[in-house]
Amino acid sequence: MSNRDIAIIGMAGRFPGAPDIDRYWANLRDGVESIRPLTDEELLAAGVLQAELDDPSYVKVCPVLEGIDLFDAAFFGFNPREAAVMDPAHRLFLEVAWEAMEHAGHTALPHEGMVGVFAGSGAPYYLMDHVRRDRSLMRSMGEFLVRHTNNDMNFLAPRVSYQMDLRGPSVNVQTACSTALVAVHMACESIRLGDCDLAIAGGSTVLIPDRQGYMYQEGEILSPDGHCRPFDAKSAGTVFGSGSGCVVLRSLSAALDDGDTIHAVVKGSAVNNDGALRVGFLAPGVEGQSAAVGKALDAAGVSAESITYIEAHGTGTSVGDPIEVAGLNDAYRPRTDRRDFCAIGSVKSNVGHLGEAAGIASLIKAVLALKHGSGAPRAPAVAESPRSGRGARTAT
Repeated sequence: MSNRDIAIIGMAGRFPGAPDIDRYWANLRDGVESIRPLTDEELLAAGVLQAELDDPSYVKVCPVLEGIDLFDAAFFGFNPREAAVMDPAHRLFLEVAWEAMEHAGHTALPHEGMVGVFAGSGAPYYLMDHVRRDRSLMRSMGEFLVRHTNNDMNFLAPRVSYQMDLRGPSVNVQTACSTALVAVHMACESIRLGDCDLAIAGGSTVLIPDRQGYMYQEGEILSPDGHCRPFDAKSAGTVFGSGSGCVVLRSLSAALDDGDTIHAVVKGSAVNNDGALRVGFLAPGVEGQSAAVGKALDAAGVSAESITYIEAHGTGTSVGDPIEVAGLNDAYRPRTDRRDFCAIGSVKSNVGHLGEAAGIASLIKAVLALKHGSGAPRAPAVAESPRSGRGARTAT
């Protein structure tokens, strides 16, 4: 055991097809694809125009996240009006943060030590496409309160800290699809530095309007048929969806001393950026990927031969996936003579690309696979060294 080891002592999440991590694991274990087809009736009810439905390029699927319209406002001290204005991604993250702390068996009260929050959320679609259109509401509440109290991305972590009375660092992280994993990296470092004793880390995003498909265009990242097939010969694109999740972190030594349930241990992690060494701004680069993975392996102090499964970013695109595999090869080959010994996968085949919550969906999947001793869970039959799309990259 290293004094840098960080224990994952609690988890919670809401993902497409899964209101909790138990259902999430069951879906992963059974190879369930939670990107589901939508009927014309559902799409029309969600505001899709008939002309769009008639367009052969319109793909009628969505990774549906149930319950985005639900929130136990009274439990957190919100009145109904405040709750109605609050971004669903923020509401969900409040609930999963509370659930994760319960899962960890801690109260998060001040006598348990300093608890930090490191998290990020997606673009405020709810504010842009719903709240701001209600001019009477905006006039009565005021632009400042609507934006700064309940919707802006800058206030996701501080809102959790305030509602749960958490006294450690409260840091918003915004690095696109690497957000949640960068949050985990920063939380681990904060614990190691002594800035906090426990930390909540994760991400949350809700696409508004929900239950809609999308228009496929040649050359874009979106899948032409509504399936995401990472590392498959038929890879053609991804599907975006909503989700929210987090983990509770603590130093391994403290967790062992207190008898916490330890679901997994973060041995090491790393963050970097490609700079200009990438195919394009919206595409990854081999050199940057390799460097992040190699640095994480070195930080963890584990041998390459000990790695039997890599949960990858794996968007299912013909450009990104081969680059990711090349980066992994470049990182692992100097560290081992073995070949063909490690499984690789991506949860995006099950739930789609969850934006700022993508990394936490991947991490929780990897933790559950370790916990249940199942190796790599099954991908759907349709056929993260997690890393980022545009910003920083992490590898754990």
